[in-house]
Amino acid sequence: MSQRPSLTYAEAGVDIDAGNRLVDEIREPVEATRRPEVIGGLGGFGGLFELPVERYRRPVLVSGTDGVGTKLRLAIDAQRFDGIGIDLVAMCVNDVLVTGAEPLFFLDYYATAHLDASVAAPVIKSIAEGCRQAGAALIGGETAEMPGMYAAGDFDLAGFCVGVVEYDQRIDGSDMAEGDVVLGLASSGPHSNGYSLIRRIMALDDTPLDKPLGETTLGDALLAPTRIYVAAIRQLLERVEVHGMAHVTGGGLAENFARVMPEHLAATLARDAWPRPPVFDWLAEQGNVSEGEMARTFNCGIGFCVVVPADRVAEATEVLGAAGEQVFELGRVHARAGESEAVHLV
Repeated sequence: MSQRPSLTYAEAGVDIDAGNRLVDEIREPVEATRRPEVIGGLGGFGGLFELPVERYRRPVLVSGTDGVGTKLRLAIDAQRFDGIGIDLVAMCVNDVLVTGAEPLFFLDYYATAHLDASVAAPVIKSIAEGCRQAGAALIGGETAEMPGMYAAGDFDLAGFCVGVVEYDQRIDGSDMAEGDVVLGLASSGPHSNGYSLIRRIMALDDTPLDKPLGETTLGDALLAPTRIYVAAIRQLLERVEVHGMAHVTGGGLAENFARVMPEHLAATLARDAWPRPPVFDWLAEQGNVSEGEMARTFNCGIGFCVVVPADRVAEATEVLGAAGEQVFELGRVHARAGESEAVHLV
């Protein structure tokens, strides 16, 4: 018989008890995201959500998944975790929102080498805060402790969202018409895109995060959570006819807006229609980044777009402004000439 000592899972690097303690610590903020349709609570094998089919004639479920990208590396290096979960939720719910869907519920995946509650708890609490802002229930998730897969102190995040929209109310850009106006909603910063380039630029002269940048610091500008547009857009959809929407992520304004343009239409958008936040000017100057590269890498200050009929612009602007959004008239939709590009930034 072997004389080797008896090994345990904890000695191999996985602490089941720590995971259980984390669940207890996050229970209250997670419960705060609960919706009436949620069945049961934390701890089950799956999250249960009763679809209120009586509210819909022909419900369509809309799903989305995403992560935070290398912005997470910046947050880990800065040891700032109170907003990174909002980023995770935002990247998923804003995508689902583009179709006109109401986000219903969210699940998260947190993976690390060794579970550290002092890190995991604020991260998951910020995920719950993002869900609260989006009106989505955080109905479950997974905390995976995987020694040997991640360096000490590192972790990764992924998120999954499901929403619902009435079949004949879904928005896919097909209702766009010549003369429609494109409105842009201000971003809160780079959101969660372009951070591999951002970190490369910062490394050029080892720029500290506490570097002053206008009325804030570089760290605050770069780690500002991605704006969640759900509440404002839901209010807009109740009041104004909307012909198209786009979430401005990797690829910038032109490439993301082109994804929802019908083949026979194009849009011309003015670069000077909105003020570019100082953080983008700093990135362009510090990294000697061309304007073309800036426009296709970063949102440059516009995080979400909506297309409305010209005679509804004033009302749409009023509704969005009252909901706390900064709104800019970016340009108009017109006929597309031959094989020309769908979106022109001029």
